[in-house]
Amino acid sequence: MCECNCQSGAAVTPPVRANRSLDQKLATIRANPCGAKDFILADAKDADMATGLAATGKDPATGKTRSLSDYRDQMREIVKQGLVDIMLMSASTSELLTISEKLFENSRVTPAVRANDTTDIHLPAGGTYSGEPSRPFRSATIEQIQSGKVNPEPAEQRLGADLGLYSITPNNRLEFDYVTVEAYKQFRIEAESKGFRHFLEVFDPNACGDHCPADLGRFINDLIVRTLAGVPRAGRPQFLKIAYHGPRAMEELVSYDPSLVAGILGGSSGTTRDAFHLLEDAKKHGARAALFGRKINNSEHQLTFVRFLHAIANGQIAAEEAVKAYHGELEKMKLKPIRPLKEDLELTTTASSYAGTSTPASGAGIPDRSSSFSRPRYSGGGLGRGLGKSSVDRTIPSLTLSRSTGGGENAPASLKSDGFPRRADGAPDFKAMSAAQKVAFARQKIKSDLMKNENGRG
Repeated sequence: MCECNCQSGAAVTPPVRANRSLDQKLATIRANPCGAKDFILADAKDADMATGLAATGKDPATGKTRSLSDYRDQMREIVKQGLVDIMLMSASTSELLTISEKLFENSRVTPAVRANDTTDIHLPAGGTYSGEPSRPFRSATIEQIQSGKVNPEPAEQRLGADLGLYSITPNNRLEFDYVTVEAYKQFRIEAESKGFRHFLEVFDPNACGDHCPADLGRFINDLIVRTLAGVPRAGRPQFLKIAYHGPRAMEELVSYDPSLVAGILGGSSGTTRDAFHLLEDAKKHGARAALFGRKINNSEHQLTFVRFLHAIANGQIAAEEAVKAYHGELEKMKLKPIRPLKEDLELTTTASSYAGTSTPASGAGIPDRSSSFSRPRYSGGGLGRGLGKSSVDRTIPSLTLSRSTGGGENAPASLKSDGFPRRADGAPDFKAMSAAQKVAFARQKIKSDLMKNENGRG
């Protein structure tokens, strides 16, 4: 369990909007960072700023790709359900739902917009941008997010969203990371001057080459606290969105400075157990927010899936039991699950960058590098970078990390024909892999997942 150092200086408490659960929860967490039980839950449906036509996912009942209109209908339903605290959208979707339809006017859900879209989440079919180190880019201005216009009247600036997600992707390479943090600095200054709040997403490296840090969790933690050490309280992010790198890394961060409200990103779809366990384990070790994109969007029934995420976040049910109960609800609705219950109870791998790398979602100290759009290495939220120029091997099998049989963690590793060390039970041996092998393995897994989705098999 996380030990909280409550002597750290608290961040500026934002004005509490009486009808918004996000503001109420942030105020409670900041007032009592060690004792507060509040947990922030977000649906990340901003994937149209990353993957183009594939962003909307497939209707599980028909197997057909959803239209943008269908995608937005899902947002409307989840906002009306009221169990998430944030709905993260693209600027164009927010203009429609927030400004034109006034969907959030009497809602407890806070509208938020992706405030930047760096090159590593530019993921068109056949694109290779995600294989290059991330570079800063912003499609929408702050004024356009607030009002839908470049030059709004003062009153119009209050019509849209006043919260944005800003993401950075460090690669441990000075020539790229320098411009990344400089761009973030300029955004912070502009946002503060215009009364625009933000939360900070820090993705894992997408193209670090031979500069990949050996301890990724510690690298990301150090980068976060170093970046924010020079930022006065008025310019700081409301909370963080990062890949879950296991108990140690999460506890290190929140113990160092409890005012850094830590949230996790969801990663690739995986099994239902992956999603529920990730939320449960991260919360146990100090996370206070979760932003799921593909995990929600690719579920059999989004409203029911969100209901169980909400119950887990509030300590009402354990992850394993939630999977069983979720399948029970699907049966009542006569909806065929994507996987049989036995398979859906397995823990598999998830991704941690939009194009992301992956590791077992076991909570055993091995990084789970998951993401909102879940960027494929390519995520979201509620989602492939690092795909490079090679074609996707459509025959790569899904790799499931099962704890149930044979060998266990101490089983001897062997090198299989795919070139990756494996334990005696056939599961990938991440402890025996080099950093480069972990990245390569993750890319292979995400490519396989992507092709499954494109072919209606995932």
